[in-house]
Amino acid sequence: MTHTDHAPEDSRIAAFVYTGQGDAWQPSELSRGPWDPRAQHGGAPCGLLAHVAERAAPGPDWLLARLTVELVKPVPVAPLVTRVQVQSSRATVRVGIDLLAGDVVVARAHALLLHRQPLALPADLPADFPCASPRQLLPLPQDCREQVRIPGLPEGVSFYRNAVESRVAQGDTSQPGPSAAWFRLAVPLVHGVPNSPAMRAAAAADFGNGLSWVLPADRFLFANADMSLNLFRTPEGEWIGLRSATEAHGDGAGLTVSHLYDARGPIGLATQTLVLRERAAA
Repeated sequence: MTHTDHAPEDSRIAAFVYTGQGDAWQPSELSRGPWDPRAQHGGAPCGLLAHVAERAAPGPDWLLARLTVELVKPVPVAPLVTRVQVQSSRATVRVGIDLLAGDVVVARAHALLLHRQPLALPADLPADFPCASPRQLLPLPQDCREQVRIPGLPEGVSFYRNAVESRVAQGDTSQPGPSAAWFRLAVPLVHGVPNSPAMRAAAAADFGNGLSWVLPADRFLFANADMSLNLFRTPEGEWIGLRSATEAHGDGAGLTVSHLYDARGPIGLATQTLVLRERAAA
């Protein structure tokens, strides 16, 4: 996929990541991740679980403020089912979601939605989100051209190559260390459902550990066991920006922290706990 690609051009490739009927979900090959062709990229179920959480809200005037996804097992490219529990109050809706493959829970999500309430804020309110320096992620996506490419990841049809368009904003993703990039869902995440701002943010947030890799993918696995997203305002536009950094430790654990942006400025934060393992010798 070049930087100008959008939906898959090969008619044999699905033009969506999931089809859904009720609480049943069928992933397409566009859900595939980098570690195993039988398993999904974390961004695919994270985006799907954001959709399920929003669908559980009692109406349209609710903002997804937090989504924590525990990736209990590799999510297979196979039929899935969601089980949902909802607790509502006047100001909040809390949604618990189990994602199952057969009888096995493969992911679990906890979402917090807040009821939108217009406020007349003070004119002298501090303008800077303290954890999100710089105030804007520049260059903006229309001024970026290079696609995110992480050495050592396999080619072929996948979520990160065919379902998402990426544009590097800062850093060099072919080298280890912090980087920043813009991400856009290039196809509907769920067939027949518009990609919501929360779905876009959740799907993009899972790219932080790949964007800011510090261990070579041909020698190490650095899969995330979870993803926790906090949004303080609704993202605007199709592009979600990530400015990400990763810490790795010799005990086999790591942490990625990503600051999230849209073209206006900061929108929230995401963290990922990493499971670090050395690849078996071929």
